[in-house]
Amino acid sequence: MTDIFETAAVKASGIQMDGPLADALSGRSDILTMTQQAHDAALKPDEPGGLSHKMRAALSCRIARLSQEEPLAAHFATLMDSASGPTEIGQIADPAFDGGSDAWLRAILRHTDLVTTDTKAVVAGDIPALTDAGVSEDDIVRLSEVVAFLSYQIRLTIGLRLIGDAS
Repeated sequence: MTDIFETAAVKASGIQMDGPLADALSGRSDILTMTQQAHDAALKPDEPGGLSHKMRAALSCRIARLSQEEPLAAHFATLMDSASGPTEIGQIADPAFDGGSDAWLRAILRHTDLVTTDTKAVVAGDIPALTDAGVSEDDIVRLSEVVAFLSYQIRLTIGLRLIGDAS
């Protein structure tokens, strides 16, 4: 099993690896491997650009908390704590934190929260709002990768939990 799957989806969520879940996952190591690769690409890329590894982990923790997935939030909090960077970045993991007086960070957090909690409310004007706040196009793509991976990971965890509960 891969690290993100085992630590966040199985152990931390209390999912039992037997019965229908074991049957569903047998022979699917390719999906588990690709999930780990997506995790590493989104959270620990070789070139993080304007979104440091610590910030990516903090954003992931925030998204998990907004989605009420505390076991996943704990996984990302551990990644955040082990990544190098200023400790203030940890504030990002708190959904109540709005970025303070930093317009760049406020725009990133607003966008992350909107896409996480009310996807249908996202409009074309949300991207120019990010660039107007100084977020580079490359960092908008990076942010989108983090949000997309977390959306997938949360849905995967919920699905595994439901399969496990059915047994």
